[in-house]
Amino acid sequence: MKNNINKTSLKTNSNNTSGKNIKNLLIKNKSLVALLILCIIISFISPTFLTFSNITNILTQVSVNAIIAVGMCFVILTGGIDLSVGSILAISGAVAASLISSGLNIILAIVMTLAIGAVIGFINGVVVAKGRIQAFIATLATMTIFRGVTYVFTNGNPISVANDNFLNIGSGDLFGIPLPIIIIVVVFIVAWYVLTQTRYGRYVYAVGGNEESSRLSGINTDKIKCLVYVLSGIAAALAGIIVTSRIGSASPSAGSGFELDAIAAVVLGGTSLSGGEGTIVGTIIGALIIGVLSNGLNLMDVSAFYQSIAKGIVILLAVLADRKTA
Repeated sequence: MKNNINKTSLKTNSNNTSGKNIKNLLIKNKSLVALLILCIIISFISPTFLTFSNITNILTQVSVNAIIAVGMCFVILTGGIDLSVGSILAISGAVAASLISSGLNIILAIVMTLAIGAVIGFINGVVVAKGRIQAFIATLATMTIFRGVTYVFTNGNPISVANDNFLNIGSGDLFGIPLPIIIIVVVFIVAWYVLTQTRYGRYVYAVGGNEESSRLSGINTDKIKCLVYVLSGIAAALAGIIVTSRIGSASPSAGSGFELDAIAAVVLGGTSLSGGEGTIVGTIIGALIIGVLSNGLNLMDVSAFYQSIAKGIVILLAVLADRKTA
């Protein structure tokens, strides 16, 4: 009788442990689970959702937000935020269009555009790290400044680009795969490697987890914080090149609101807004959630006004779920 009780107790404990493991696994991968559930629901509602052309379209549309979100992830991991990415996208696109229209070599024009993004990001980093100004306030100010600079640079008018090689970046493909998708895959691999396999990546997490302890342990926290804004600026500039290439012109109003989508992707991917916790993989999944949701609502002919409400609700629920599971 006693042996039977012990066996029953062991079996119960085993079931409880198994149940807890499954629960923890689901919580750990909640962003991926949410994406899969969303895909399943939309696939039942719209038969065209899982077609190759539509999946390719989603990935292409997501690429710009995903690239910006990757840079934003680095910033948020340190406990900061970058509201200026939309403006950086706009000014970078305008510069790229202007340089290429003037006859400059495409590769040189792209390098110079990315360098401008890095410089703007460095300015943000210096203001935040050395100026000791809250990142929200600092980048809110630079967002306005750089948007104004873009309007001055373009005189308020779009700059058209007629170079076929440049236009191919946003609309071309390689072996049937759109180039923007290939670009985001490369960006993802590089960002993942830097964040998980390098000393700098470990320092990013350390600064976000506890900046004062990191400083006392010998980490140059100001340098780490400056560099994350540089990376964010480069990512936004790359996104600006893709957007300009895709539509064939650079508009001074390009990128408006993109910072909110990027932050949403990072948050949906499980990155904590207080810093120190999050992954690049999660950020990509977060960007995919936004892209899949938008695509599904479009397939269902939902008004753009209601789409904004739906995306806002999803983001709010994600933040609430993150707080409850933290």
